[in-house]
Amino acid sequence: MNRQGKDLGEFAARDAVAELERAASLEPGNPDRWRKLAAALSLCGREAAAAAAVRAELAASSQTPQLLEAGVALSRNEIPAAERLLKSILRTCPEDIAALRMLAELAGRLGRFGDAQNLLEHALRIAPSFCEARYNLAIVYLRQQRPQKALAELEVLHAVDPDNVGYKNLRAAALASIGDLDGAVADFAEAVAHRPNQANLWLNYGHALKTAGQHSDGVAAYRKAVELEPRSGEAWWSLANLKTVTFDDADVAAMTASLGRTDLREEDALHFHFALGKAFEDRSRFAKSFEHYQRGNALRRAQVGYNPDHTSRKVSNIIAAIEAGFLTNPWSGGNAAPDPIFILGLPRSGSTLIEQILASHPKIEGTQELPDIQAIAREAIETEPEPYPGGLLKLNTADLSRLGDSYLERTRRQRPLGRPFFIDKMPNNWMHTPLILRILPNAKIIDARRDPMACGFSNFKQHFARGQNFSYSLTDIGRYYRDYLSLMASVERAVPGRVLLVEHEKMVDDTEYQIRRLLDFVGVGYSDSCRNFFENKRSVRTASSEQVRRPIFRDGLEQWRHYEPWLRPLKDALDGVSSSLTG
Repeated sequence: MNRQGKDLGEFAARDAVAELERAASLEPGNPDRWRKLAAALSLCGREAAAAAAVRAELAASSQTPQLLEAGVALSRNEIPAAERLLKSILRTCPEDIAALRMLAELAGRLGRFGDAQNLLEHALRIAPSFCEARYNLAIVYLRQQRPQKALAELEVLHAVDPDNVGYKNLRAAALASIGDLDGAVADFAEAVAHRPNQANLWLNYGHALKTAGQHSDGVAAYRKAVELEPRSGEAWWSLANLKTVTFDDADVAAMTASLGRTDLREEDALHFHFALGKAFEDRSRFAKSFEHYQRGNALRRAQVGYNPDHTSRKVSNIIAAIEAGFLTNPWSGGNAAPDPIFILGLPRSGSTLIEQILASHPKIEGTQELPDIQAIAREAIETEPEPYPGGLLKLNTADLSRLGDSYLERTRRQRPLGRPFFIDKMPNNWMHTPLILRILPNAKIIDARRDPMACGFSNFKQHFARGQNFSYSLTDIGRYYRDYLSLMASVERAVPGRVLLVEHEKMVDDTEYQIRRLLDFVGVGYSDSCRNFFENKRSVRTASSEQVRRPIFRDGLEQWRHYEPWLRPLKDALDGVSSSLTG
């Protein structure tokens, strides 16, 4: 619209506001009246009044029988019924912003974040002053690993309500995700100053402080969260997950008492079990410790519903593609940039240590566990019946180049220092090693490996926030490790030497040699800063964040042997690979 047209539109809106206000006052239960008033007020630049009209529209909409029924269904997690009702409402009234927002929430629960984004963006086109939808959209952007987009929405919200603690909390999380730890810590500090009695804010503040390497302040923040809400299993587990905090008798008594409550949420219960597993491990009460680890894992596995057969089938299909020539066909396509360094393997395999060593080099930038390869694999290859890896062999030169370009463009936001090389430490990328080799032929790939029993048990006693659903059963862990070994062996047979195997035990025993071997593989000169990696103050988000801020130690190498009497399911599932490290 040109300037003249815009002026006429605003003039018409101003002329209509009084009439629309009168209509809304006569029919306050009619959401359409409030919707039109909100649009007119927004066009006039009266955002505060528009926001009030949007709230009135939502209040009116929420009283309609169909939306009330949909809300009840959603609260009961009756997803099909809620979806059917909401879509029926939107067929009748496509501009019902309450229904749009509710349907977006439903899509988010199902992990359909693209659908949630589209619905919320549509709601905001209808009602730009719909702050709740804008806040939800910022959350969706963050879940899609698009923090800059989230920050843009949060800046709009901040301008409307600069003292809103919820907005500050989410903005701090977004800042942390782009590596602005100073900004994140400052926002969280301001949030807890405004709401000093809100346990969840202290918990998030602790996460930011931990990531920033401010250990003692992080402990204090977690302790404050525990003080305010002793039943918060996540706060207790966050203390345990630092790996450096030893619980005293009073802590153990408090956690045990909370675990015995009949009104304790299951999510808190499983966190308490993992925290108590650590507490009793520190006391060398290994039977009691294992009991808690096992109970916590059982609760979590029931939630995630992991199917090991699906993983094995996918790995078999990828290996079939390798054996059909995917890695040995003439090399063409892809993006030839040498920038990416992938560190992959199982979690708890020493990958964070390798990352910290490499990220201490002046030419290498540490980022985080980037989701972009998994997103490319999920989104780009749409062959039925199984979208991935069924389409690998159908990728042509143009496809390979497009996917390589996409990866480098998507990860550009994670490289604020602009160094020649950067690290992607997503462990689950092992399954996508063949795809990486074809779309990024000059990327370096490092396979971080650890003794299967040590690695397996370390995964079992670690409660991951998300993404490692195989880790809540000893049998599942063993099968997952075998699948991983099978695929990496297939890659090595097809393209020998393209992946560097780094064994954690060798890194501990001969650190200097292994560091030089790593740097030679990447193609950068030696730097003493890599040997002194523990002095690097960069942010670290993984469970090993505090461990890599100390010199290398041997303490954990044989820790699993204390639990050997209970690890038979892991040994059986490994089926003879428990001593198969090679390299």
